[in-house]
Amino acid sequence: MKTIVYYYSHKGSNRYLANRIATDLKCGIEEIKPRLNSHLLMLMGINFGNRKLKVRAEDYDKVILCGPIWMGKLIVPLKNFVIKHSDKINKMVFVSCCGSTFEQKDQKFGHNLVFNEVKKLTGEKCIHCEAFPIGLVLPEEHKKDTDAFMKTHLSNDNFKGEIVGIYDNFIRQLKGL
Repeated sequence: MKTIVYYYSHKGSNRYLANRIATDLKCGIEEIKPRLNSHLLMLMGINFGNRKLKVRAEDYDKVILCGPIWMGKLIVPLKNFVIKHSDKINKMVFVSCCGSTFEQKDQKFGHNLVFNEVKKLTGEKCIHCEAFPIGLVLPEEHKKDTDAFMKTHLSNDNFKGEIVGIYDNFIRQLKGL
């Protein structure tokens, strides 16, 4: 099955995750680049669209879309991608390194809100969603430290422990989808 990873990353965690997925699945990867990459404007939902992709989504059996969730929202670059390409995608998986924990997934800023929006926009084409909360890589004494939380990004140095088990299971699932 021909697979590609498309990703948007503002601080680098989702870039790291997307590259790791593409490497482990031995598939292509392409960055989604907004026309204007402004964190504040994106939070406000102001939309200038994305730059044209080099690789066509319709040329793949499965598209993995990787990107952050900000304050329980499907951010503009990812939403633009889904709206523009959902009719051309055969199967899609959405994955995010995000701030909400598994315990908070259904709360106001939880990742399940975004997963439900993606599923609503893509219908049955979205076959799986997966969250990798950044808190999984923080030492126990820093899990409630907002400053440490905001400054932490996925890397080879901290990608260990519980997150590795979740990731390995995710990759096994992807290979079976």
